[in-house]
Amino acid sequence: MTFIVGDNCINCKFTDCVEVCPVDCFYEGPNFLVIHPDECIDCALCEPECPAEAIYSEDEVPEGQEAFIELNAELAQIWPNITEMKDAMPDADEWKEKSGKIDLLQR
Repeated sequence: MTFIVGDNCINCKFTDCVEVCPVDCFYEGPNFLVIHPDECIDCALCEPECPAEAIYSEDEVPEGQEAFIELNAELAQIWPNITEMKDAMPDADEWKEKSGKIDLLQR
């Protein structure tokens, strides 16, 4: 089992989760983070650290967000690894409560 980043991260990109990850399995895109499923050790340290509540266990992904399982795996192959906390996106607090943002995902 692995953890995945879901819809709430789009246009937020808080990196509190990155700071606590013991295996550096987060990858960064322009407005979204993903977790590499082959590197995640299912430690669950990242989940409670996410201010946008965007991280889910693979078997607890909310209904309608199942596509993010494959999206995390796909994008982790092409995006650069992120290992340190960075500033969130400028309007992150405004976006973190909004859902249905997949069309805003920048690859």
